[in-house]
Amino acid sequence: MRGKFISLEGGEGSGKTTAIHFIRQWLDDHKIPYIMTREPGGTPLAEEIRQLVLTPRDESVNDVTELLLVFAARAQHLAEKIQPALDKGTWVISDRFLDSSYVYQGKARGGDIAMLDQLANWVVGDNKPDATLVLDVPVELGQERVVQRQHQDRLDKESFAFHQKVRDGFLERAEADPERVKVVDASQSLESVKSQIEEQLAKLNEAWAGDC
Repeated sequence: MRGKFISLEGGEGSGKTTAIHFIRQWLDDHKIPYIMTREPGGTPLAEEIRQLVLTPRDESVNDVTELLLVFAARAQHLAEKIQPALDKGTWVISDRFLDSSYVYQGKARGGDIAMLDQLANWVVGDNKPDATLVLDVPVELGQERVVQRQHQDRLDKESFAFHQKVRDGFLERAEADPERVKVVDASQSLESVKSQIEEQLAKLNEAWAGDC
């Protein structure tokens, strides 16, 4: 049976790393086969593209350039890692996926949504996640967490207004597709966040067991 595909989304400092730890522990406890991956990245070639996208540089990065680089990495990621794993019945947990493109390159950068739709249909097609968990925190809290990081990438250093658009964009994605995109209030206690995530994982596992 096909594995389940879960993506984690959220603005900078939303707590995705902690959420991934919870998910890994839950899958181990339930003896579910899985792989962890991320975007941009996930394969050697896609990781090289990730460095191009996120490395701070003096040269301004054109919005279309950024968009095409992200989708180039995604095409490689899907073909070489995500699809083979799902076909083997392995669950795939990805730190970011397609929704990030609509939010960062679309909503936050004012990109052409029609162009995004064309790229999504061409590169991703029907291969959307079974569930997308959006870790949501107020921008102020997310920025406080980012400041504490040792290393900050190009996106971390964007303006407050940019990060507010990112948050708004993810919430809009959840409102437009509530069956797939679930919002996790990541401003709550760790136990509350863990409970919210486990609730969604249990639903997916129940559906997966039914398919089997």
